Amino acid sequence: MKAIRFDRFGPPEVLGIVERPVPTPGPGEVLIGVRAAGVNFFEVLMRGDRYAVTPDLPMFPGVEIAGVVEGLGEGVESALLGTRVAVPLFATERAYGGYAEYVVADLRSAIRLPNALGFAEATALLVQGLTALHMVRQASPKARRVLITAAGGGVGSLLLQLAKREGAAVVIAAASTAEKRSLSLSLGAHHAVDYGELPVSSCGGVDLIYDTVGGDVTRTVLESLAPGGELMFGALGRFQLDEADLNRMIANNQKLTGFALIPLLNAADLAADVAMLFDLAAQGVLKVQIGGRFALADVASAHRAIESRSVAGKVVLVPTA
Repeated sequence: MKAIRFDRFGPPEVLGIVERPVPTPGPGEVLIGVRAAGVNFFEVLMRGDRYAVTPDLPMFPGVEIAGVVEGLGEGVESALLGTRVAVPLFATERAYGGYAEYVVADLRSAIRLPNALGFAEATALLVQGLTALHMVRQASPKARRVLITAAGGGVGSLLLQLAKREGAAVVIAAASTAEKRSLSLSLGAHHAVDYGELPVSSCGGVDLIYDTVGGDVTRTVLESLAPGGELMFGALGRFQLDEADLNRMIANNQKLTGFALIPLLNAADLAADVAMLFDLAAQGVLKVQIGGRFALADVASAHRAIESRSVAGKVVLVPTA
């Protein structure tokens, strides 16, 4: 089978396609023919050794897949052959390796897809969907004026919908292009602004900021935070606020809340949370945006698209295309 690997850190060109044996499922495991593998911004950072955690080399990236059960390990019912499933690899012992034609996974981690939900859409509801879901759980948007960074991206486009669903009084979408701002408005944002149009002052500022971008963007959006407001920071490894910024927050009685997804996940609730997101999407309540589909051999272009911030929504690899 074909899989993607990188042996050194660097630009997208370090991603290479290699041949590997099709894995054999063990007891309680299934072999999944991958129909869509999610591509994430943190994987772009990992490839360039710019993430908070440096991966071991060689690295086989890919933390989320959706596909069809094509092989069964011992103890798995034969009726499961042909089942459409998704696997959040990042929450399993085999956390990586999703950029491939086949993946083996524990049956307990394979979550069935509703018939109305596509493979690509399912991948968008794993890392990004769970991130958005847990962000609104950790910092409730109910009755608050909310500002969301990267609102046209995979997390942001879902986050603004969930924030509205949870009763946000006002949702302001910050995005870098007219296309992404238009998308945000179509998904229900009350206002959409370019970062150059900040700070927001017409309503006295915002009560809650969800920031998944970090870097200089954090300081830009922080100026829109009202006294007593809350900044939820979810851009691991990209925190650049300094002592002066933090002292201003203290003087304004503002709260800084950190967000990291993995520590919030537990086996008891994970499958139920993903199934809920799948059902909301299948019913059309949650609209999933696919920003680009790339063949496995064109993985470098997928990484370039994310790195350039030129796409709105989820980027996926389609190994069987």
